[in-house]
Amino acid sequence: MEYEIKGGSFPVVICRLRDGERMITEKGSMVWMSPNMEMETRGGGLGKMFSKAFSGESMFQNIYTARGDGMIAFGSSFPGKILPLEVSGGRELIMQKSSFLASEETVDLSIAFNKKMGAGFFGGEGFIMQKLSGRGMAFVEIDGDLVEYDLAPGQQIVVDTGNVAGYESTVTMDVRQVPGLKNKLMGGEGLFNTYLTGPGKVMLQTMPISSMAAALSGYIPKGN
Repeated sequence: MEYEIKGGSFPVVICRLRDGERMITEKGSMVWMSPNMEMETRGGGLGKMFSKAFSGESMFQNIYTARGDGMIAFGSSFPGKILPLEVSGGRELIMQKSSFLASEETVDLSIAFNKKMGAGFFGGEGFIMQKLSGRGMAFVEIDGDLVEYDLAPGQQIVVDTGNVAGYESTVTMDVRQVPGLKNKLMGGEGLFNTYLTGPGKVMLQTMPISSMAAALSGYIPKGN
């Protein structure tokens, strides 16, 4: 499989497949394809279907198979970027829920629960996330622009929770309260921050959907 990413704020990833190669998408993100691409919808078992729905994904997978050399394109659903990720046995990735766009068939998508309950109740995206494992190329959506950091062992970065796009599985995540009552009530930065601790790569996004929705809410007329 070969790919290229095109477009600006609403990018697409165009994948060129050889005969018999397959791509998977969870939420019907196909935007165009050659006529020799064959689609099949699968559920993957009752337990797995419900776990996908719980993580914010569709309970079904659309599998596209090239019958001869073919082409298929997947489009983003929000202004931002499409990030290509190479998944391998030694590199599992934890991503924000609903970020998965498409992947080769050999990549496995599952849910990942944060082990620390603080992150679960207060971390927003921090509790239920997606884990990419297996081997192959995957494509995820980033809200806004992407900023990456490589953290050394024990090195930390403090992030507003909605700006966490993902991180390597070697990184640990925790959510802590903003210190001080005055900071909580008047600081305008929310009540909690996310702490990411290395080693490993972290991927941050500059404009999560939740922040954009909050910014626009004041301009939407209220009904009578």
